[in-house]
Amino acid sequence: MFHAPPSAARLASGETHSLPNPSTNKWSSRIDTILAGSRGSAPGFLSMKRLILPLLAVLPALAILVGLGTWQLQRLAWKTDLLATIAASEAGPAAPLGRSPQPFTKVAATGRFDHSREVILGVELRGTVLGTHLMTPLLREGAVPVLVDRGWVPLDRAVPVARPEGEVTVIGWIWPPEPGDMFAATDDLPGRRFYSFDPAKIGQAVGLPAVEPFGLVALGEAAPGTLPDPSRTLPRPNNNHLGYVITWYGLALALLGVFAIWAGRRLKEAP
Repeated sequence: MFHAPPSAARLASGETHSLPNPSTNKWSSRIDTILAGSRGSAPGFLSMKRLILPLLAVLPALAILVGLGTWQLQRLAWKTDLLATIAASEAGPAAPLGRSPQPFTKVAATGRFDHSREVILGVELRGTVLGTHLMTPLLREGAVPVLVDRGWVPLDRAVPVARPEGEVTVIGWIWPPEPGDMFAATDDLPGRRFYSFDPAKIGQAVGLPAVEPFGLVALGEAAPGTLPDPSRTLPRPNNNHLGYVITWYGLALALLGVFAIWAGRRLKEAP
């Protein structure tokens, strides 16, 4: 139907129909959409907010577990290399004893035993026989003495102990110092009985002003019916670091799994 334009009288009296403002309608619809969206997302936001404090509590524990696992992984690599070095050293010839030998390497040292300054070190039970280790200074030409662990002897020495005279060559492995801690037995300095391997302390107790800061553990075979009984092989430290790696990383994964399950259930709960 055709509508005639408003008459002049109606225009004069102000009786006109108001026309819609397109700009106003557009902004009103946008505001309604934003408000509706914020009302809809509020429960989700509140649920996420409830996870912040538990997450802050989990993160330090997770960092500690991962750090411990990484540390044990580094220890595993170090111990593996050490065992490979020991195996190669044991299979190869003895190197001349130098000034700064690496621990657990096989070396040869030449000198003369000073039996008047021998001491006993530690306690070791072999079968039913209680024994100890006989340690004797080896005096070397042009070098400070080195303490040599000549081997195991029983405390009740019914079997004679061999004490070679003159120049000898000792093949053995380098023993790093192992000072005693607060739980170690007290050394008997006057009786020359020691329970911890501290080269400087042992040297001072027997009247040697200076000794090497390491020891030499003799390798070889004892003559039948004689003592001491020397070591046969180089030591093999335990390498159980792989188990620790699995333990610490496994605990970290378990913590992540437990937190993920808990967080998923928490988000599904009604606000």
